[in-house]
Formats: sequence, structure tokens, C-alpha cells
Amino acid sequence: MTEARKQVCILGGGFAGLYTALRLDELPWENTVKPKITLVDKSDRFLFTPLLYELLTGEMQAWEIAPCYSELFADTDIQFSQNSVQQIDLAQRQVNLEDNSVLNYDRLVITTGGNTPLNFVPGAQEYAIPFRTLEDAYLLAEKLKTVEKSSAKYVRIAIIGGGYSGVELACKLADRLGSRGRIRIVEKGDNILRNSPEFNRETARKALEARQVWLDLDTEIKSIESDSITLGYRDKTDTIPVDIVLWTVGTKVSELIQELPLPHDQAGFLKTNSLLQVEAQPHIYALGDVATGQDATGQQIPKTAQAAMQQADYCAWNIWASLTQRPTLPFRYQPLGEMMTLGIDNATLSGLGLKLEGVPAHLLRRLIYLYRLPTRKHKLNVGLNWLAQPLLDLLQ
Repeated sequence: MTEARKQVCILGGGFAGLYTALRLDELPWENTVKPKITLVDKSDRFLFTPLLYELLTGEMQAWEIAPCYSELFADTDIQFSQNSVQQIDLAQRQVNLEDNSVLNYDRLVITTGGNTPLNFVPGAQEYAIPFRTLEDAYLLAEKLKTVEKSSAKYVRIAIIGGGYSGVELACKLADRLGSRGRIRIVEKGDNILRNSPEFNRETARKALEARQVWLDLDTEIKSIESDSITLGYRDKTDTIPVDIVLWTVGTKVSELIQELPLPHDQAGFLKTNSLLQVEAQPHIYALGDVATGQDATGQQIPKTAQAAMQQADYCAWNIWASLTQRPTLPFRYQPLGEMMTLGIDNATLSGLGLKLEGVPAHLLRRLIYLYRLPTRKHKLNVGLNWLAQPLLDLLQ
């Protein structure tokens, strides 16, 4: 009797989910039946989030950083379902989708990512814009166009959070708006980029100073209105007029994930072992922003795109190994350095013995991200467009 074909269900098409699916499809299945691989995501496009900032300045186009899953899976055996997950039935090993369809699974990969929490400050849900998705970038772009067309002398923007996203947004927006921009970063800590290498932090500080971005350190956001924010500094409060508020702080997992009868930490993230399996659930894997755990060396796994891509390789291997009776591999995270864009044609890069800033860092960052884009075909299309664009600009 022929054994039923195994089914691998991947929930979420971000870095961890997409790259797990692509890698799993590439692995050799010569002596066993290749499983049915299904990826579920509510969007029809993958988003290469580190390049999302380039949309605001027109340096890149949406198709370059957000290719359709149908394009990415065209030459694979991966099935794609544009859908939202309504329920995960752990006992029956089934996923119930919004369109009332049901996916059975032998291996489940949870990579649904996180959302930006906007419920900690009065007015944040109504007036603040997160910057995590393509839709967020489009909304911000429309708001910017409206303000830029107005007769106001200045465009006033407050960015909540002095981490990577806040700093990168500030520099890009400052370059877009030029002398008309009035941009401030509100950070409750005593410094920006607290987890960044010193070289990158100081390079970023110089970039912000050169663009006259105001830093409100040791400052809390008290409330947000349609045209103002109220800040708290020590024992003082101050209300400042703003046109746009951007929120870049925090990550939370969905209620669906938090309510699963699986091991969670206090913040609701799924607890995983060094094989990237949910604790005590060897057929369920959790990667990326939705999970918390340590690698084989005891190192806490960061919630970054770099870590998610590395996790994807190990997750795909371990699923393949578990279905083909081969040894599994405990995850070992390899920090490969850190890159940030600091405005148009400007960046900073630190890692693997390199410390670069300015145009050289910008060019190397572009090349590294080109290499990390999914599928050879998409890399080729984007690379050719980058080469051709300067020539097209000369002809216009």
C-alpha cells in the first residue's frame, strides 16, 4: 500500500516562511515522495522589508521589493493560498482558513510575524502610522503628498522610537523633504540604536545631525491628537504641533497565536528549542517574530530579517531530515553584521571586519540585499533594472 503524501503547511510568507518554502522545495527528495508544500499568507506579495524605506524616496519600485508569490513560485512545486488563518486545530492537525477551506498537515511552520502595538498611548490607534507593511508605506506616501501640496511652510513629522526603523525613516524623510522638513525622533531611552555597534550608532548620529533631525531622548509619548503630540520629559509635559506621527516601537503576536495551547513566554511569543520546534511539539516549528528561543550555543535569537533567513535554512533541513530519516541540525545563529540606510545614497555597515559609511556602504548594502532577494529570476530582474536605470535617466 502506498504511503499517503506528507503535507507541510507554512503559515506566513515573510522572510522565515517564504525562504523555508523555497529551500524545502530545493532539497533532494530522490528516495522518498516529496511532500506537498503549501504557504498561506493574507497578502499576494512578499515584502523585502529592509528596502521598504527606498519607496519613500523613489529609489526603488514596489515590484522590486514586493514581488508576487505567484511569480516567486512559478518554477516550484509550492502551492500558495492567499488567505487568513481562522483556527489551528492541533489535535486534528488542521488549519482552518477564512474561505472555509481546511489544510491538513504533517509538519506545521508558524511564521505569522508580529504587529505593531498601538494601544499603549491614547490616540495612537487613530492617528499614528506604523511602518511594517507595503500598505503602511503607501499610506505614509499619500499623507506626505497631501502635506507637501499644502501651503504650510514646514512638514512636521514625529517618529516614535529611536531604533533602526526610526533612524532609517528619519534620514529618508529628511532627504525627501529637504529644508521643508521638521523631523524629530522621540525615544524613551537615553540613546538611539542602543543595540547597534558603536560605529553604526555614531555614523547614524552624524547623519541625523547633518539633516537637522531633532532627538527627544529620555522622553515619553503621552498622547497623540490629529495635529499634535504631548511629550513627557522628566516632570514636564509639552504639546507640539505635528502633521504626521510614525510609530516604530514594539512587536506583538496575533491573538490567534497567543491563544494556542502551546508554550508561550510572558509576551505571548511561542517558545522554541534549538531545532526551532515549539517546545514539546516536534512536528510544529516557529520562526521569526512569532517565536522566542536560544540557538545551540545558548545565544538568544534576535527578531531580525537576517536571523529569520538563517532559521529558514535550518527549518527546511530539519523538516526534510525528519521526513527522510536523516540527522537534524540544531540552529546556530551567525551574526553577519548590521546595515542601515541613512538617506539617499548613504548608509552605514559594520560587521565581518568591515566598517563602512557613505556611498561605499550604500553600494555594498545594495549588493548584499540583491543577493538575498528570493529566487534567481527575481534577483536577475532587479539587478538588470538597477544597471539599466542610470542609462534610462540619462535618456529622459
